[in-house]
Amino acid sequence: MADHPDDPNDPIDPFPTDFPEPSPSRFPPVGEETMPQGERPVDPTDPPSDWNARADAHDLPLNTKRPSRLKILGQLAFPPPPPADEETLAARDLRWTSRVILIVTVFMLIFNGASIQNWARQQAPNWFTVTVQQVADVWMTQVSQLGADTPRQGIRETYQDAHDARFPGQDPA
Repeated sequence: MADHPDDPNDPIDPFPTDFPEPSPSRFPPVGEETMPQGERPVDPTDPPSDWNARADAHDLPLNTKRPSRLKILGQLAFPPPPPADEETLAARDLRWTSRVILIVTVFMLIFNGASIQNWARQQAPNWFTVTVQQVADVWMTQVSQLGADTPRQGIRETYQDAHDARFPGQDPA
């Protein structure tokens, strides 16, 4: 920065405010032709811009339609319920959680009963684990007759095929 304020080598103002007059828009609003700047009516309170001079915010449509008579009748016949209190919300959440846990448990028993068998086989033998293993064996026999174990067997076979796959020239597993 120079020591003299009138030095012509001073940098440009960081926030220039003296701009040349913009050229007319190449894309005028629909229905209007481009007029040279001098022919436009100039309003001293409105600065020049490329906006549509005839636009008015009050010309926008308002949604002042009244609701239909049927909707009013429905609101009178079936008023909205009062807002739920905390006990009602807690009971609703508990019901939802219980249902989700029950549904997931049923799906797991049907489609993943073999995991119960595997768990029972891995435990030390005692009355409980032997009983669980026998019940799981009977359960899986019944489920396999329905074909519900087919997706699990398919995924297991795909995994085994990928696990046993070898590159050409590689020793078998």
